[in-house]
Formats: sequence, structure tokens, C-alpha cells
Amino acid sequence: MRKYRYQVLMLFAIALVAAACGADGDDVGAGDTTTATEAPAAEETTATTTPAETTATTEEMMDEFVAGPLGAVELAPGEDIQIRSLQAISGPVAFLGIPNQNATQFAIDDYGPIRGLNVSLGTPLDDLCSAEGGQAAGQTIVADEKVIGVIGTSCSGAAVAAAPLISAAGMVIISPSNTSPALTSDMQGNAGTDYNPGYYRTAHNDLFQGAGVAKFVFEDLGLTTAAAIHDGDPYTNGLAAAFQTAFEALGGEVVVFTAVNKGDTDMTAVLSEVAGFSPEAIYFPIFQPEGDFIVQQIGSVSGLEDVTLIGADGLLVSEFLELPETTGMYFSGPDLAFGDNTSSTGVNAEAFLARYEAEFNELPSAAFWAHSYDATILLLTAIDAVAVESEDGTVYIDRQALRDELDATTDFPGIIGTITCDAFGDCGAQRIAVVLHEGDAVAATSNVVYSATREDLIDLITGG
Repeated sequence: MRKYRYQVLMLFAIALVAAACGADGDDVGAGDTTTATEAPAAEETTATTTPAETTATTEEMMDEFVAGPLGAVELAPGEDIQIRSLQAISGPVAFLGIPNQNATQFAIDDYGPIRGLNVSLGTPLDDLCSAEGGQAAGQTIVADEKVIGVIGTSCSGAAVAAAPLISAAGMVIISPSNTSPALTSDMQGNAGTDYNPGYYRTAHNDLFQGAGVAKFVFEDLGLTTAAAIHDGDPYTNGLAAAFQTAFEALGGEVVVFTAVNKGDTDMTAVLSEVAGFSPEAIYFPIFQPEGDFIVQQIGSVSGLEDVTLIGADGLLVSEFLELPETTGMYFSGPDLAFGDNTSSTGVNAEAFLARYEAEFNELPSAAFWAHSYDATILLLTAIDAVAVESEDGTVYIDRQALRDELDATTDFPGIIGTITCDAFGDCGAQRIAVVLHEGDAVAATSNVVYSATREDLIDLITGG
């Protein structure tokens, strides 16, 4: 990440340079060992922040701080650096938000203080996996001018409402599990309909997930007709549409594209509609409990006895996998084969999961725990890179500088892999997998039958 240079009064320029050359290192947190992005003028490289570099930045700011166009957060000695967790932590989608929130706290603990200031999550907020929840929580966040950034939301629908508020306040938001293409871009240089400056994510863009599922169904399973069912929200609609586009680009046909309503319990009407088109596969990237009703009622609908069922990461949870009707289903989602990938804090997947199980007596209930950890470390590292300290110990964090720092993220080490952010905030590794559930709910999540990287899928997405 590149170092953001602040303006200082020209009157002090010579004195400041001299001070920077002779300063001693200050005490800093675990971020000193992480990757920063200051690049030499001739090339973009990844550099490691050292105590000397940190001190130079501090000394440069001794005499005058000039805030950028979005303003800055000013912190007195002893104040906490305020970030917020905004996840779905209640209701039927809490399985997704709770491990995300726990991973964020792990990351804060591992990173440590920044410029001698502790990092606080404050009171965790609930996005309710809805636009209403996202808007209410977003309003609470922006009411506190000390908040610098947000880790969240869990659900794309909540981000559609929360992100505009957070963006307008000059803050940043990094989501570990939003995947709707509308929140970033079409991967061809065009902003999504719900894109906002200051929005980033470590989760994949669902254009990749849709393309991965399409290739699996068409090329690996050899099926040429499919149905797609969504529930109307940005995540499910966006993913179903991405699947349709890619499947038809490969030569397949989505014979029916339809929706259920959130809260529906009787799925016979929509399933009968689908049966009328005789698809070989049904892709339904929705959530519980609606997903439960589909698999439990599909057996009673004539014409769908042999159809191949495919869900997505929203259904790849133990409660759904324990339903007997889900045996034989495929599920798409992020590729969790992280191997020896290591965060800048030195944490890898094996160490994280062992710690999580020891603390909570269970493994994470959803797939985006590593993305949450990495999102938090990414945010803290960026804050660390732009934070400057005056002689009296006041710490300034410029909001535009923070966005510039995140925009410049290249080859940042994470558990999910190497993180590089594009112009619209897509920072994820874009690795997709399909797993097969053969009856064991625990084993299903690691029973990978197909995987694809960005390089495998980008041509299908862009038409290249």
C-alpha cells in the first residue's frame, strides 16, 4: 500500500526533514510487521513498514495537519480508534454474521494498538440481513463522527442501504461476505448500480460464482437446461442472473427464471411452474427457511423427481445440510482450500480454526470467517499507514488518505490468498468451489468436486 503524503507548512519544511532523519522509533502495534504499499517511483512493489518509516511519517506531521476533502478523525492521547462491526447477528441468517463478527475481534486482538491507541469495536450492530436493518445501523454508525471504518455487512441487501450513508460520511466499509455485483462492478469497467466510493469487499464478486456454477453444470455435469430461483434481494437475484448469463454464453438454456418471496412457506406453485419447463437442474441461491421448504416439497411435484439441485453459500450451513432431502445436492461458494496462506499477522487457516473451536466449542457456521479476518487486518493496516501523530500525542486519521490507501492495495497477504483491490472495491481472491453433499453434513463443506480461479472464469465473464 502506498504512503499517503500530507501537506505541511512550507515554513517548517527544512526542519521537518531534519527531524525525520534523526528521529527515534515510536511504540506501535502488530501492524509494524504487516505489508504496506509504498512503492518506489519507478515501479509498484510491496514494502514492509518499519519503525523508522513510521517515525518519519509522525515527524513530518509535527507542526501542522491539513485534512483532506473528506475531513479527518482527531484522537487525543488515550482515546480508542473506533471501528464498527455490522453483521447479521440475530434471526435466521445469524449463522453468517456471528462468525464474521468473531473473526473481526480476533483480528483486532492480533493486530494490537495503532500509534499506542487501542482499537475498539464499540457495540456490535445488527444488519438483520435486510435493507431496513442496514439503513438503521448505518444511521447509528454515521452519527458518531469518531468512527473510521466498518467491517460488514453480512448481506448484500443490507449493504445497499448502509453503504450510501457510510460513504457520504467519508467513512469506509469493507464487507467479508457481500457478493452482489451491483455493489462493485460488472468486471468490465462499469460501476454497479449500488456502488459507492469507500466500499470494499474481500468476498468474491458473484459474477465469478455464477460463471463457476455455469461451467460446472454445463461442462462437468453435461446438463444443457436449467431453472434459476431467487428471492428478490440483491444477492440472490444477482447470483441467479450471473448464472443465467454465463450458462447461456456456454450454450445452455435457462428455461425459467423465477422467484419466491421471503417468508413463503408453500413452494408448490413455483415448483410446479418450474416443472412445466422440464429443466435438468435447478439453481436456487437463496437462504433458509425458504430453501428448506423447496427441498422438502420438491419431491411431491411431478416432473422434478430426477432434477439436479444446486444451492449456494447461503445454504451451505449445518442446519440445512442436516435435512435428509439435501443429500445429493451441490453447493457453490468461496473456495475454502486456503492451504498455507498466511495473514500479515502470521495467522493461517489451521491456526485460526483451532483457536475458534477452542474459544467457542464449534467451528465457524458459515464460509466467510477468513474473509472477515482479512478484511479487518486490511482496514487496520491501512489506518496504521495513514495515521500521524503530533508532538502533543494527538493522532490524526485522514479519511481521504484512508480511501487512497485501500484503493492502492496490491498483493496484500491474507488467509484467503493475495488481496488486490480494483477501482470499484473488489479485493477478493475470486476463487470459487462446488461441493457435493453425500450425507455427512460435516464432510460436505470440504467435499470439493469443482474449483475455479479468476483466471479460469474471467473470459467467460467479460466475453474475452
